[in-house]
Amino acid sequence: MKKIFIIGIVASGKTTLAKRLSKHIEIPWYELDSIVHVQTNNGRIKRTPQEQIEVIKDIDRHGDWIFEGTDRESYQCLYDMADTIIFLDTPLWKRRVRIVTRFLKQQLGLEKAHYKSDFKMLKMMFEWTNDFERNRGHFEAKISVYQDKLIRITGNGRWILEK
Repeated sequence: MKKIFIIGIVASGKTTLAKRLSKHIEIPWYELDSIVHVQTNNGRIKRTPQEQIEVIKDIDRHGDWIFEGTDRESYQCLYDMADTIIFLDTPLWKRRVRIVTRFLKQQLGLEKAHYKSDFKMLKMMFEWTNDFERNRGHFEAKISVYQDKLIRITGNGRWILEK
């Protein structure tokens, strides 16, 4: 595993797994949200899909990587570039609990966010989660092409890497 794409919906555990796996196998990890939204002197801006692909390709040219994020059109190249795809298929109830827990921690100042943590964002996270579940069949069909390099983690067990 030298080029790993960790995919999942909001609050599935992508960032936690990416950080632990990165430390464990000593490969740099990249949060795709930070590639889509970049911090500038004028605030946070969204890169175009083409700019996102260029950043991804530039990182790929430099060697091994772990990318983690949700399924976006601009990331489709990662399915082909990765030698391993990890789909975090965390149960819906667990993702909902994590969304609320994350929001509360952010409101209490116990956890930082790269976005504005407010009720509008909380509502959007639930909408994205519901949209994913409604369109799950389409996503499942997409990843079925990559069965030879796909690892599905359902969340019924527990993945453990040293902290």
